[in-house]
Amino acid sequence: MRVDPAVQNGTVTVDVKLTGELPKGARPDLSVDGTIDLEHLDDVLYVGRPASVRRAAPSACSNLILNGKGAVRVPVRVGRASVNSIQILEGLHAGDTVILSDMSRSDNADRIRLD
Repeated sequence: MRVDPAVQNGTVTVDVKLTGELPKGARPDLSVDGTIDLEHLDDVLYVGRPASVRRAAPSACSNLILNGKGAVRVPVRVGRASVNSIQILEGLHAGDTVILSDMSRSDNADRIRLD
């Protein structure tokens, strides 16, 4: 019904109108968390959003792809991003296993060994 023009701590408040029968326990002025889809992309390769990617615009980064007992750094071009996932434009393929956690301690290494 209404979108608050101000963003606070990365959150936008919206007023919604529920139609149909209300869920049990619903009452006026009850706060709920929800997700609003702003865009839907078809036929997209994506991964969970790596800790190192901060922007939601096309950029370049590198990901570590697991290969046996280690990982190899590969250049990756990313596209659209959401809170939890990021579009892969180049550099990764369907089925690749990547490390999404913060690997900044290994930024200067092209290969790492995993124990």
